[in-house]
Amino acid sequence: MAGAENKSNAKLIFPDGKETILPVVVGTEDEHGVDIRSLRQETGYITLDTGYMNTGATQSAITYLDGEKGILRYRGYEIEELAEKSDFVEVSYLLINGKLPTTKERGVFGQALTRHSLIHEDMHQFFAGYPPTSHPMAVLSSMVTSMSAYYPDSLDRNSAVDLHITRILSKVRTIAAFAYKKSIGQPLMYPKNSLKYAANFLHMMFAVPSEDYEVSPILEKALNQLLILHADHEQNCSTSTVRMVGSSGANLYASIAAGILALWGPLHGGANQAVIEMLEEIKTAGGDYKKFIDDVKNKRDNRRLMGFGHRVYKNFDPRAKILKKMCDEVLAQIGVRDPLLDVAKGMEEIALKDDYFISKKLYPNVDFYSGIIYRALGIPTNMFTVMFALGRLPGWIAHWKEMVDDPQTKIGRPRQIYTGAPVRKFVPIDQR
Repeated sequence: MAGAENKSNAKLIFPDGKETILPVVVGTEDEHGVDIRSLRQETGYITLDTGYMNTGATQSAITYLDGEKGILRYRGYEIEELAEKSDFVEVSYLLINGKLPTTKERGVFGQALTRHSLIHEDMHQFFAGYPPTSHPMAVLSSMVTSMSAYYPDSLDRNSAVDLHITRILSKVRTIAAFAYKKSIGQPLMYPKNSLKYAANFLHMMFAVPSEDYEVSPILEKALNQLLILHADHEQNCSTSTVRMVGSSGANLYASIAAGILALWGPLHGGANQAVIEMLEEIKTAGGDYKKFIDDVKNKRDNRRLMGFGHRVYKNFDPRAKILKKMCDEVLAQIGVRDPLLDVAKGMEEIALKDDYFISKKLYPNVDFYSGIIYRALGIPTNMFTVMFALGRLPGWIAHWKEMVDDPQTKIGRPRQIYTGAPVRKFVPIDQR
């Protein structure tokens, strides 16, 4: 991985008049950063950046994101082009290996994912031990952690990491589908080697032993796009967690499980679930989405608008543009009639025309459309975050691998500004 180039310096002046010179590093897309790695050693100062909003924790060659311009690229390829011309397996190979595969490489990679789709039979007993009310994310994270027990060589950093990557990328979809089947009391459906990655997942989710199940091409295409669009998103909460945990020397399975748990938070992976819950609230109240939007605009009743705007994108989320088109295509072809989807389409129409939304750049984001599509596919709300994890998996793997291979990697250890009590003398309990 080529590092950012040092082109100039920045001068930092402290209250006592002392100065220090810090290198300015420039990335390949002209992103500028001040290298503060020597700051504390040279000056005794640290930086304070709650939420790491202005802190670059690493240099990475995986994903480029420009929120102001609405740009997202994987390894230099535009997300729009990948979503239209590629599939999830090919994009996974790209993210993990840094290049698009040749026909032979694509075939070998796809076959490896097919061969490793089964989980160890003993792991089926774990599913029997979970109560039916278990959240699928709890099941998924614990099962991924358990995989390290079945592949103990993963604890050796010199083991065949490509094999572990293939295993986890293939088996996670099986675990996810099994978790869903367990929650609804249906028999587990084994993967079929004749099906491709996304189609195989849909088969395991929705097939039953008593009848044949044919995967709809439009649903397979929609799932491929959803997974591609979620495959990576630079240094977000869960990806940073994977890198932080992995920096300790933790194995791949433990690091990915940590990312799954970080994603479980409602402010991260639960956003598309929050969209559906908002739509259900509107429907329950009579379906008057215009009143709901008016309440949001006028700050009445603490109404919160979910699925609009983005912390990073200050323009239209490029992923949302793709999913809007896919959403229209899916709903048209499968003929779903759902009151929630009607509410969503009505809100979308208002948001794209209303000056309030346009002026604040509150465009429908990827979570708004992904929730609608998942619902149309028949995926229940509590599985939405699992679907996010399934899509984000190759990005997590790519970042873990990049971190492990980087000779400059150090164990993550942020600093803090202490604001507690100054030194105090201990008082015996009988004198307090």
